[in-house]
Amino acid sequence: MTLLDELTRIAEVEFSVIVTGVQAIEPKRRIFLSDGSFLDVWVSLRLPDRFGFHWERRHLDGTVYRYDNFPDATWRTVPTFPHHFHDGVDSCVVSSPFPPDTREGFRAFLGFIAARLAG
Repeated sequence: MTLLDELTRIAEVEFSVIVTGVQAIEPKRRIFLSDGSFLDVWVSLRLPDRFGFHWERRHLDGTVYRYDNFPDATWRTVPTFPHHFHDGVDSCVVSSPFPPDTREGFRAFLGFIAARLAG
């Protein structure tokens, strides 16, 4: 089982209350959520532990949330670099509040989403 498959399984099993479906859009997975938004999950096949989790909500309320560890030099001043969090808009980048481990960070990111959806 690939890491992408593992993350998809975590979403489907552990967060089944908010996950309504999954679609493979190679090289990523699109996870559909109960409010009509979606989460794109990408992991690198070449670079170990390189990932991006993108919660797309612009069509609902104009927001987008992304947790990734791409070493974009633009965000090198963020204390958790290369891990960083796009908080509501692409240009608002802050330190990552999520664990750096890919699986645990994904669980925490899904927990963040679940809490937001719960109101």
